[in-house]
Amino acid sequence: MWPVKPRPYLHRVNLINDLTLINDPSRLPRRLGHTAEAPLPAGRDTGIDLVRAFCVVVVVLLHALMAGVTVGGAGPEFVNTAEGAAWFTPLTWVVQVMPLFFVVGGFAGSIAYRRLRHRGGTPVDFLAGRVHRLLLPAVFSIGAAGVGLAMLAAGGVPADLVLTAGFRYGQPLWFLAVFLVCQALLPALVAAHDRAPLGSILGLTAAAVAVEVLRTTTGLEVIGILNLAFVWLTLQQLGFFLADGCLESLGRRTVVITGLGAVTLLAGFFITGIFSPDLIENLNPPTPALLLVGVAQTALLSLVRPTLTRLSTRPRIAAVTGFVTPRTMTIYLWHMPVLLTMAGATALLAMDTGVVLPEPSSAAWWLTRPLWLGIAAVLTTAAAWALAAGEQRRMPPPTASGFRAAQAVLAGLAAVVLLLVAGTTVLSATAAVCLLIVALRRIRR
Repeated sequence: MWPVKPRPYLHRVNLINDLTLINDPSRLPRRLGHTAEAPLPAGRDTGIDLVRAFCVVVVVLLHALMAGVTVGGAGPEFVNTAEGAAWFTPLTWVVQVMPLFFVVGGFAGSIAYRRLRHRGGTPVDFLAGRVHRLLLPAVFSIGAAGVGLAMLAAGGVPADLVLTAGFRYGQPLWFLAVFLVCQALLPALVAAHDRAPLGSILGLTAAAVAVEVLRTTTGLEVIGILNLAFVWLTLQQLGFFLADGCLESLGRRTVVITGLGAVTLLAGFFITGIFSPDLIENLNPPTPALLLVGVAQTALLSLVRPTLTRLSTRPRIAAVTGFVTPRTMTIYLWHMPVLLTMAGATALLAMDTGVVLPEPSSAAWWLTRPLWLGIAAVLTTAAAWALAAGEQRRMPPPTASGFRAAQAVLAGLAAVVLLLVAGTTVLSATAAVCLLIVALRRIRR
């Protein structure tokens, strides 16, 4: 018999059925998601761990590339080497990995929470564990930053340079605050995903778009702060679909079309000027452009996951992933102090020896970047190896009170917001450490 040619309308019917199943968890087969009978995956997903490690390494190297120092007649000055550089915008299309990081965070958080529930744990137990894991290493990092700034001031370093160092240190801390909020809301959002997967993510997406429309039409930039919640929560929610296997169930063709559609739509927004083609510029405040980036990255991840899983088992790659995974927050919190120390040492060396530092983006500057990035990677690795005890320390029994856990989240959030708003100084770092200690005490019996 001749093979029967598939009828095009059947693909449309199947897609409609897939979307219906996604919106009705009671009808999901096991291959699509976690039903009451669906077993959770055994062990860690090494492919996802590899993606998370990749994201962390990219962030460290990107910040190392952007961190610069010049020495002029007024003395040393910390500079952002990417500012005004023609090469930076196309680079952001490759190195803007924050959407992917939050998708992976949603994937890992969803599975961790479901495993905890299967063991008899509660949402409060999950929340307490996340507060401990995120805030304990922050106590040491922020405390060390305060001590370092005090030493610089006592050593006669100009006040404006000390303020700049504090500002540079505090810039990446937005991630700690946002990730803490996303993880705190994860149990509730997992429940919403179980009830109405498509409805919950579309609701968050609509909120993010509405905030952006209000921000652009009113000209009130402060409204965009709301998208620090809605954009990243939407991307975390997208990770739930990846964890449930829903994306794979749609078929490679549908996933490819979705990813290409997101890229095409993003290019249209760039061309029309709705969003900046600099994807780092879309970070503060986050715009819906990052949602399209996240969709495209998630589609690609869904397609290459089998390959990544195979790669993740290779000894050398597994060794890197095994080092980074349990030290993720330590690496993130300590890489900026490492870069500031490198910049300060470079400035001192230039002033003592009379060596002229290359101008950022010049040929000489690019020739020195491999050495600069290599030193940054080695020193950050050494700091993570030496200082990860706080992140890896086992948490004591958590409190059974949801109210106390909520207080812990608010105290931790207040500590980071204080540093972001007031800047990192000796006084603000001291206050932030006190708030973090309060947060950690709230989750203990």
